[in-house]
Parts: sequence; C-alpha cells; structure tokens
Amino acid sequence: MMLYLRDATFVDWKSLRLRRGHLEVASGDAGKIRFVSRVPRGAEVLECSGRLVTKSFVIAHHHLYSALACGMPGPKRAPKNFPDMLKQVWWNLDRALDEDMVRACALAGGIAAAKAGTTFIIDHHSSPNAVRGSLDLIASALDEIGLGHLLCVELSDRDGKARREAALEETDGYLRKRQGLVGLHASFTVGDELLDRAIALAVGRDTGIHIHVAEALDDQKACAQQHGMRVVQRLASTGILESPKTLLAHGLHLNAAERTLFRSSRAWLVQNEESNQNNAVGGFDPKGLGNRLLLGTDGMHGDMLASTRAAYLAAQARGGMSPLDAYRKLRRAHDYLSTNGFQGDGDNNLVALDYAPATPVTERNLAGHFLFGMNSSHVEHVISGGKIIVKNRRMTRVDEDKILKDAAGQTERLWRRL
Repeated sequence: MMLYLRDATFVDWKSLRLRRGHLEVASGDAGKIRFVSRVPRGAEVLECSGRLVTKSFVIAHHHLYSALACGMPGPKRAPKNFPDMLKQVWWNLDRALDEDMVRACALAGGIAAAKAGTTFIIDHHSSPNAVRGSLDLIASALDEIGLGHLLCVELSDRDGKARREAALEETDGYLRKRQGLVGLHASFTVGDELLDRAIALAVGRDTGIHIHVAEALDDQKACAQQHGMRVVQRLASTGILESPKTLLAHGLHLNAAERTLFRSSRAWLVQNEESNQNNAVGGFDPKGLGNRLLLGTDGMHGDMLASTRAAYLAAQARGGMSPLDAYRKLRRAHDYLSTNGFQGDGDNNLVALDYAPATPVTERNLAGHFLFGMNSSHVEHVISGGKIIVKNRRMTRVDEDKILKDAAGQTERLWRRL
C-alpha cells in the first residue's frame, strides 16, 4: 500500500536539505519514501500544502508507567534527597499499579507521544506488583496506536526475591517473542547475583541492558561502599558495556576514569535534562563522553522537541552547545536503532508540521527553528510505518476520547492507593 503526501516541503533529517514536491510513502517495516512527479488518481492522499515534513522522533528513555502521575497527591512530607524521593513518590506509585492501570498508562502516554511527533518509544517499565504480562500489555497498547517500541521491565532487589524472579521471568518470556532490552533499576538496588543473571539473560537473548547510572551521587556512594568501585567501573567489569545495544540513562556523576571507560566502550548514554532539574540531582556534562549520546524524557512527558530545547538551554551554562549539535543529539536515537537492527524506525516514519514562521526557513538555519520556533503544537500529521496515526491533530487508529476517559477512571483508582 502506498500513501502520497501532496505538495510537501521535505526536510532530509540527516542533511537538513529542503525539497518541495509529492512524496510516495510505502508501508511496512522496510517501507521507503521517494519523490514522484504526480499523485495517482484514487490513491490515499495527505494534503500538505507546503508544510514541513521530516522524520518523526524517538524517545530514547521513557517511563510510560508515570503517565497517570500528573497532578497526583504529593508525599506526606517533603523528600530529603533523591533516594527519599524514590521511596516516597515513585516506588509508592509503581507498587500501586495493576494491569488495568499499566494498560491505561501505555495508551495515554503513547497518545501524548504520538501527538508530539514521536513514532518510537524506548521504555523502562516498573510495576512490581503487576509485573507478569506487563510488557505484552504495553506492547499491545503501543501497537494499537501504531508506535514502534523497545521495552524492558525493571529488575531490582528492592522488592524482594519473589518480585525479582517474576521480573526476570517476564523479561525472558518477552524477549523470546519480541525485540526488547533487559531492564535494571540502578546499581544501588541491584546485587551482584541479579546483575550477573541480567547480563547473562541479555547476552543469551542477543540484546543489551537499560539501566539508570549515576543519576544521583547516592548511586556512586552506595557502589563504592558495597562493591569497592564506581558504577561505570562495575558495569564495565561485566563486559556489558561492549554491547552496542546497552543503554545507560542519566550519567550525571561520572569521574574522568568513568568517562574514559564509557567513551572507549560501545554503549550509549541518554540525557534527560528536565527530569534532572525536577529531581534536583545535577546537570548533564558531556565532557569526555564522545558522541554516543541520546535524548529522552524520563517519563516527564512525550515531547522530544521540548526535551531537545531543555538540553540545549541547560548546556549554555556548561560550556555551550550549538543548535545543530542539539539537533544531532535528538536524531542520534535513529542511529542507535538502525545500527543495532531494531525494527520500527524506518524511513516511512514521518511528521508533518504546520509551521509558518515570520522568518525564512533554510538548510542553514533549520536547527535553530527546531529549537526556538517549533513545538508540539505544530504537529499536524504523523505517519508510522507508512500509515497515518495522527491526522489533523487527532488519532486515527484509536478512540482517544474514550481512552482518556478510561484513563481518568484508572487515575482515580491509582491515586486512592497512594
């Protein structure tokens, strides 16, 4: 099946070159796009009227399970530090989730991401008391919306042996059927036995791990006390950083030796600037880390244009970053997915932006427009796998009104448990 975009101003996501014309978009994982001189009569057509069309976005680190958290009741007392924040807020939330809530989170969070121009989500899930079947629930919800995904469930020793074993079984069962990663919470909640088993599972299923690394200084302090080394050193000693599929999230508190270890490895690191600011855990410093750096949202929202802008602005106080470098960091998630052979982020994943600024848009200044002009309100149409999933700012494959109404009901149930 072919979809035609009539009169599109196409932005090549790699070169930022612009070309106006008609685009033919083939469906399927291997679907390609090409310019055509005319649109066939009777074909499925999306009228673009000169709108900017470019490759859609990837969230390199998300927590869809937090989709029902916005506006939730605060903790009974103000958290003293980041571990206290986890205990009082996020671990309280994830333990309260059941199957219906997990599905509602995936649907609501997936819709929000799609309407912000995202077509692929790398998600790090946690629902310790509803872990069995959770990854299938999330995958089916994202499939319904039309989003590509790379999922994992958090492995941790924080909730005891039974929940740890259930999460290991869930991970193994899911990876036997679909692409995914082996999720770990963070070094300070992962003992040596669990780390060894998780890495063995990742190696056996030909994938990598997805783990929070040095998000706060507490992670480093615990690692030094319990293991006599720093977090990146601990991971490097296992060999898992040599997997190009391994994703580290945050990486805020790394010393020079850890930066060298990471740069010489094959792993990737995801910056989540707004989450760092929200949790007051510090700012991201890319010094000495190389170019395998991605951008995520860490569950704050599903808007990668906002995430990119936040990373750019934060960098201005730490040595600076050019608009083009910020844009390249946004786009590097495509490289992570393609070089590792993950499916779902093909050329036929596109976003059409209703963006008409007062200033010229050229190849030379497009990165600046991405940072300072464009935002999620400009997303008009989204195409995933060659199929329209958002048209005129409305979902096409799911009933978003019903989903959000159902999500509101699940939110009430969840908040009563907090």
